Amino acid sequence: MARERNAALAALLKEAGWSQPQAAAAMARVAAENGIRELQAISRSHIAMWIQGTRPSGPAPHILCETLSRRLCRRLTLTEIGLEAQSGPTDPGSHWSVDPLTALAELGSDDLDMHRRKLLATTAYSAAGLTLPATAWWATAPAEAARRPALSPRRVTPADMDDVRNLTRYFSDRDQQRGGASGRSALAGHLRDEAGPLLGSSFTTERERQDTYSAVAEMTYLAGWMAFDASEHRTAQRYLTLAARIAAEAGDGPLSGHVLRALAHQAVDLGHPRHALDLADASMSRDRYGQAGHREKALLAIVHARALAAGGDRTGTLAAISRAERDLARADRDDAPSRVGFFQEASLAHETACALRDLGQPRDAEIHFQRSVATRRRKLYARTHSVTLGYLGAVQVQQGRLDEACATWSHALDAMAGIQSGRARDVLARMQSDLSPVRRRGGRHVAALDQRARDMLRTVG
Repeated sequence: MARERNAALAALLKEAGWSQPQAAAAMARVAAENGIRELQAISRSHIAMWIQGTRPSGPAPHILCETLSRRLCRRLTLTEIGLEAQSGPTDPGSHWSVDPLTALAELGSDDLDMHRRKLLATTAYSAAGLTLPATAWWATAPAEAARRPALSPRRVTPADMDDVRNLTRYFSDRDQQRGGASGRSALAGHLRDEAGPLLGSSFTTERERQDTYSAVAEMTYLAGWMAFDASEHRTAQRYLTLAARIAAEAGDGPLSGHVLRALAHQAVDLGHPRHALDLADASMSRDRYGQAGHREKALLAIVHARALAAGGDRTGTLAAISRAERDLARADRDDAPSRVGFFQEASLAHETACALRDLGQPRDAEIHFQRSVATRRRKLYARTHSVTLGYLGAVQVQQGRLDEACATWSHALDAMAGIQSGRARDVLARMQSDLSPVRRRGGRHVAALDQRARDMLRTVG
């Protein structure tokens, strides 16, 4: 029987402006994010066969669907790409109705067992999984959690809470200095085996339960953020979604907003502007942004600006940037939880630059990237410093200033020594892409920089 040509897939590739080799390369990148090695060898011939009617098997349809969704900035279904939905294992971290203790245990096991992670990775990062529950769910979540029966007679002690908070701070500092891929397994193991089970303990008071849930939620958030920085986006999404649920059950509005902001940031980076704005809008609600300290408010506001910029809303973006600047100006050293201690002038300048860059204002973006570089405490925040330098070089070359860009990128490579970060890898890949058109005519210094970037790619994660 003759196969029927997949006209829907062919039309979407045309709309995306991709040749078959370009589509294959984009799909391989998404597969790599999710640790699906067998799809990292996707080639033009695979795309051609699928257009002609051959049906891909395993995780390939989901990876292809996510790849096209990112490119076209709208959520596609398998049916829309000419491939009917196929059943696959449920994802315990992406549903708001699951028991958080069970979900944490299962997610931790998936994350730590490389073989199991590969078997279960049948779906990519999913914008469809970003849909938030209704307002009523958030309002009733703390009471529902309080009624959940204890699984253990053990009572949480102050020492237990100190362990969770101290380890969260330690791994957060490590992430800032060395990148999310460094030490991630150690944090995941502690979360699964030590911190997570505290959710099933007995509590003397409701305040004690809420504090415990907040502490575990923050560690879960950090596991997700580190996975995000390592470019393991599906794992990151699962952790972050679960962290938002646990924070809601703690009745911790500012922490809920902090996690939703992280999900919005991820959605911006992965090309889902509408979902990013939904998440950022949610983070700015009265019980999240409204209850946060000024430093955390500034962080939520600037990521809101990033989401608005990704959607092309210039007026809204500039207003959100101004709000973030006002909030940070009001912040003092005592009003912020440790999770936002990093967010200072350099961080605000970095995110402002990213928003302006996304609005198509490279010169303005360059000014703020330069300010970020000049004001950052580089040893404490080495990972972000290297990424900022990479972004700065990109906007310089965009303006036709190749020599300045090469000098900036050389500093970025210096700063990446010892960094284990998927975002740093992305900077290197973008650097090589920007150098590609001028590699042959750019002289010896361009060739040397390109070779340094190639060598660094083997070490950054």
